This record gives sequence, structure tokens and C-alpha cells, in this order.
Amino acid sequence: MSGNESPELGQADVDRSVRQVCANGICMQTNVVEAKLDEGNIQEAESALREGLSLNFEEARALLGRLEYQRGNVEGALRVFDGIDLQAAIQRMQPSVTEKQPSKKGRTKSIESVPGVSQHAAGLVLEAIYLKAKSLQKLGRLTDAAHECLSVLDAVEKIFDSGIPDVLVENKLQETVSHAVELLPELWKQAGSYSEAMSAYRRALLSQWNLDNDCCARIQKAFAVFLLYSGVEVCPPSLAVQIDGSYVPRNNLEEAILLLMILMRKVYLGKIKWDPSVLEHLTFALSVCGQTSVLAKQLEEVMPGVLNRIDRWRSLALCYFAAGQNKNALSLLRKSLHKHEEPDDVLSLVLASRICSEDVFLAAEGVKYAQRAITNAEGSNEHLKGVGLRVLGLCLGKQAKVATSDFERSQLQSEALKSLDGAMALEHENSDLMFELGVQYAEHRNLDAALQYARKYVDATGGSTLRGWRLLALVLSAQHRYSEAEVVTDAAFDETTKWDQGPLLRMKAKLKTSQSRYIDAVEPYRHLLSLVQAQRKSFGPFRNAPQVEEDKVNEYEVWHGLADLYSSLSHFKDAETCLEKARGLIEYSADTLYTEGMMFERQGENDKALSAYINALLVEPNHVQCKILLGSLLTKMDPGMLPLAKALLSDALRIEPTNRVAWYHLGLVHRDDGRVADAADCFQAASMLEESDPIEKFSSIL
Repeated sequence: MSGNESPELGQADVDRSVRQVCANGICMQTNVVEAKLDEGNIQEAESALREGLSLNFEEARALLGRLEYQRGNVEGALRVFDGIDLQAAIQRMQPSVTEKQPSKKGRTKSIESVPGVSQHAAGLVLEAIYLKAKSLQKLGRLTDAAHECLSVLDAVEKIFDSGIPDVLVENKLQETVSHAVELLPELWKQAGSYSEAMSAYRRALLSQWNLDNDCCARIQKAFAVFLLYSGVEVCPPSLAVQIDGSYVPRNNLEEAILLLMILMRKVYLGKIKWDPSVLEHLTFALSVCGQTSVLAKQLEEVMPGVLNRIDRWRSLALCYFAAGQNKNALSLLRKSLHKHEEPDDVLSLVLASRICSEDVFLAAEGVKYAQRAITNAEGSNEHLKGVGLRVLGLCLGKQAKVATSDFERSQLQSEALKSLDGAMALEHENSDLMFELGVQYAEHRNLDAALQYARKYVDATGGSTLRGWRLLALVLSAQHRYSEAEVVTDAAFDETTKWDQGPLLRMKAKLKTSQSRYIDAVEPYRHLLSLVQAQRKSFGPFRNAPQVEEDKVNEYEVWHGLADLYSSLSHFKDAETCLEKARGLIEYSADTLYTEGMMFERQGENDKALSAYINALLVEPNHVQCKILLGSLLTKMDPGMLPLAKALLSDALRIEPTNRVAWYHLGLVHRDDGRVADAADCFQAASMLEESDPIEKFSSIL
């Protein structure tokens, strides 16, 4: 018997201390019956029961089989049960249990028993067949056991054609039905008949068996576990059981989530006791489909005191982080890492540091968390030391971007690489670490090391990730190996789906532009526009904001890139058309205003260009390209603007120290201002950076 069941059926009627069996208000000792069973005289034992308790053939056989089963003689019980004719018993029971029609006065429905045949008799026979199924299960005859269990439920449906009513049903009969409903899908699973198991689960939950809350919850949980982990894809519920307007799950995962959320709701309403495994299964299911925000809501609804509050905060933080709500996640982690809570919890420290590594203004805080995580990564948490070093390197690299001096920036970048190398020594096979080291070395302009790690990452992932191909192509472009970079992008097309090819097509266009093949660069943008059209059709004409954000191909970036390309070709009318398309998607964008300013400047309309650049900086104050072109334009328009131009270019270099165009224009400003030595240094920096300048910023692939 499974652990979910109550003690074996029939023990209410048998007093083990005095060995008595009772029926029809009469009790008799079982020693005589047991003696005959020990001698193998089944018929004599049956006759003794029939005479002593005034039973018919099926009832006597049922009691006799129960006695054998309780004594542990499974094979003997099976021989007794084989003598029961279930179909004949059902035919006699059908008129015995009828449902009275409700009177005009609206009286409660009741069960009427025809004299001579009672619910007790029905319960005895159905219990016998159920115990027969249990006996077959113990003997390993699982398919036969399932068929016997199925016959119990079929019999109940024939006896109660409108379902079991919730009043005036004998406890014994209800108990038998509940056990049979719960056992049937388990038997089909054990027999390897998964389609029948699925049908049994749905029949158990959709038919009216009058199950109590605990039994129903056990079946729902078992079905959810089956859907999640069986590896068998089941079909959605049939149309016959679907209610108009109700949600119909489309696959295993959705159906399992629905069942588990129903169980969680029952817990909140106090209908069933708290079961931590339900939340564990729900966590797995929602994480697999990326619905961590839904999981966070479920965690928030758990009553206080049920979950450890630190565990709840940590789990919620993980959910919010996965959902992109970093601010909420970090707020919870700060609470859990308070000195009065668990300030040295390594998992929380690592997660907090990881969140901080994505924001330059939080990077310094992240460094402290990572250092504490490394210090406390001992004993059972020693395996997290490599993770701590990794997030420390990421935070230091991010902190370097806002360093106030070149010396501090260089020092932080060196420490970041040292931390990542230390993490690599502990986690040789970590592909994500290979990628991050490749990006760090590339930004540090150590292109040989970056190329090595980019190739390692592509090999480790089997070329299955887009970012690996992009990093490899960018490093090759920084080495001015454009033809090889094009070969890499072509190889990436074969390894990725068409929806993931947007960044590759833009990269291909920029590779051609870098080689002054402007006309050839138009073709990749045509492919991009066809992807945009296909993407629009997949969602239809009415798309909501989340759908637009999840677009694999960013339509705005396509039109803006095409406008840049036409502007470079001096096709200003075509460029303006593309800009209009871009403005229709994002009305106020610094990138659009920047391109508009370049077009005006190329056409000699400096005042309009100046206005466009200023507007772009009002929209995005840290737009580096606008600062550079505005500084350059000011020096052309008025030599007295050299100090302002110098300030703008210096600020651009503070934000992006490796921008060769900013160094070049700053050199021009110094030259015009008579600072020849400073100008020479700037020109030299621009020249060195040009030798390792990629077609896109390395940070664009993060």
C-alpha cells in the first residue's frame, strides 16, 4: 500500500484483539473461519460466514478475502476474490441505491436503500475488488491490478450515475472509492502505461467522486509531478471537459503549473496543510518557462512563519533578478545581509555582487559584497569561491568605467583581469567565464588573449550561442581581419535561427562599411527589414509593449542603421525617410537626433546641426558621439569656443576612454590652441586605438 493511504480497509469491522468480524448488526469470532482457511477449506469458511452473519455469496466472499488479506496471505486472498462475480453484484446493487428527485419544496437529495440490499453491501463488494487490485499489485501483476481497480470506478459510476452525492454515503464506501481513485493512476504508471495514467488522473479530478480535500490534493500533486518529470508529452484535455471561457493548458508544463497553483491556493485558504514540496515543484516549473515574476507573487502570498524569512527574501531576490527587477532584488538582499540577519551568507553575497556588476554606480558596493563572499567561501561553500572571484572581476571592470583618473582606471582593469584569471583557475570548464574574460581582454585591447578566449568559448558551447560568434567577429575586426570576420558571421548564420540573426546582419553591414563597400552594406539591411515584416505578422497588427520589447529584431535599430548608411552615401532623402520611420517608433531618441545632426553638418547647415546635437544631449546627457561632434562643430564655427569644445571632448573620454575619434578631435583642439605636445599625445593615442578599433563597441554584446 502506498504511503499516502490510510490503514488498510476493513479494520473498522475487525477487532484484532478479540478477532471478531461484524455485519448486519451481528458479530462473530473469526477463529473458526481462520481455522478452516488454514486447512484450505474456503467454501466451508464462506458458509460459516454466510450462516453466522446472514450474508449473501458476494458479501461472504468479500469478508473472507479481507480476512486473508489482513493476515498477509495475498495469494489466498486473491483466490477468494476470484470467486466474486462483480458484474452480477452490480446488477443487483443498481436499483438499491437511487437518487430521489428533489421535491417541489426543495428538500435535500438523499439516498434510498431498497430492502435487502444496502450501501453496506455495495461497499463490501467494491472493497473486495479494490483489495484484489492491491493483491495483484503486490504480486507484480500491475496491468491486471489496474484493470481491477478500473472496474471498481466503473461500477461506482453505474451505481451512482450522477456521481457520488456529498450526503448520506457510508464512510466505508466513500473510503473505498477514494482509495481506488488514488491508486489507479499509480498502477498505470508502474505498469508503464503512461497514456492510461494521464487519463486516470484527469478522470479522478474531473469526475464527481466526492473526494476530501487531502485526497484531491494528493492526486493533483502526483499528476503535476507526472507532467513535469515523466518525459511523456500528454495531449491537452479533451473538448468534452472544457468549459467555455476557461483557461485550457496547452502542454505538460502549463497543466502542471495550473495544478500546483491550485494547490497553493488551497493552502492559503486553509483547506490543506502546507507542503513545501509543492512550492519546490512550482519553483522548478515557473523557472523553466521564465515566469519568475509569477513565482515571486506566489512567494509573497505564503503566510508569514511558514517560510524562513531569510530564505524567502533570498528566493524573492533571485526571482526579481531573473525578471530584470534588479532594484527590488538588491533591496531584499540588503535586508538579508544586515548585521542582525545573515551578513555572511555566501549565496546572498554572490547574488548581490552579481546584481551590482550590471550598474557602474553600484559596482563599488558589489566589490565589497564579492570580497566578503570570497572570505566566507569555506567548508560547504568552498565551491563558491570561483563564483566570488568571477563577480569581483565583473564589478571591478564596471567600476573602472567610472574611474576619476587614468591611473585608477588602469589599476581597476588590472585587478579585474587578475580576479577573472583566478576564477578561471578554479573553474576551467566555465564557458561563461571564458566569454567574460574574452570581453575584458578585448576592452583592455589585449586582442590576442581576447581572440584565444573567444575561440575557446565558441568551442565550449559548440557554436550554439550568438554572443560567442559576435565576440569572435568583433575581435577579428579590431585586428582589421575583415574577411575572416565575414567568414565568422557567415558561419554563425548556419548555427542560429533566423530570429537571432538581427545582430549578425547589422555586424555584416558594418564590416562592409568598414571596407568602404557601402552599396554592399545595403543588402544586409534589406534582410533585416524582411525579418521585421515577418516579426510583425507573427504578432499581428495589435502588439502590446512587452511584445515590442521582446522582439528579436529591433525595428528601430534597423531604420536608424539604414539612415546612417544612406547619410554616409550622401543619399540624404533616403536617410530622412529612414529617420522618419525611426521617429515613428521612438519619438525622442538621442541616436536619431545625432544622425540628423550629421546629415545637416554634411549639407553645410551648421546651425541646424548644432541644434540637433544639443537636443540629443538634452535627451541623453552622456551620449559620447554627440559630445564629440558638438565639440568638433564648435571649433569650426567659432575659435573662441575651444575651451567648451575641450570640455566636451574630455568628458566624452571620461565616459569612453578608448574612443579614437574623441582623442583625434581633442588633438585638433590642442593644436588650434597652440598646445603642440598635448596635441601630439592625443594624435598618438588616436593612432594606437585605430589599430585595435572594432566595428562595434565590445560592450555591445554584453
